[in-house]
Amino acid sequence: MTRPALRVDAVLVQAVIAGALSFAHLHDLAAAAGQAGWKAWAYPVSVDLLLVAAWRRLRSDGPSRLAWSWFVIALFASLGANIATAGFLDLANPPALLRLGIAGWPALAFLGGTLLAHSNGHPAPHPPAPTAPEPAPHTEPDRMPEPKPDAAPVTPSEDAPALPAAAPAPTVPAVLIEHARKVADDHQARTGTPIDTDTLRARLGVPPQLADAIAAQLA
Repeated sequence: MTRPALRVDAVLVQAVIAGALSFAHLHDLAAAAGQAGWKAWAYPVSVDLLLVAAWRRLRSDGPSRLAWSWFVIALFASLGANIATAGFLDLANPPALLRLGIAGWPALAFLGGTLLAHSNGHPAPHPPAPTAPEPAPHTEPDRMPEPKPDAAPVTPSEDAPALPAAAPAPTVPAVLIEHARKVADDHQARTGTPIDTDTLRARLGVPPQLADAIAAQLA
């Protein structure tokens, strides 16, 4: 199997030439603003890297305000250097505004690169809104069957439990009757009225049922 021959792409060659010229213009502009040695070469690298990072962010995550903003800033810096070195500025005596822009570019490029590298490109999707429950189908309430006119009346069942019988009256000893009679006579002699059941129960200290039985015997 033969490998395809290496072909020279005209577009790639044009991109390399344009990039080299832009790189050189940025270097010359930085050198004119007082950045000598390796510092002058670092400026075009910083501008081109920011431009590439913004473009890759646009290609991978889609259009966003952040990526477009930093792409325009890097493109403006590259185009501005190309125009400034074309004779529009006196590079022998650069203006103070140019020196200010060159001095502040490293911090600006660092901020842009950090935001492009570490910001979330895909916002978290919002959870779907809860749907309202479907209404239950309308059903008519069950109707009780109407009794027939000739139906026999319902009688209580013979198996129904009978009510408990009343407790028998307690047996009162004769001795207690005699003692109660003395207490009743003493009460009537002192007050002039017959003794009532509550007073009798309190004087004898007996339960209510026994006091009722005694009062019945004294009547």
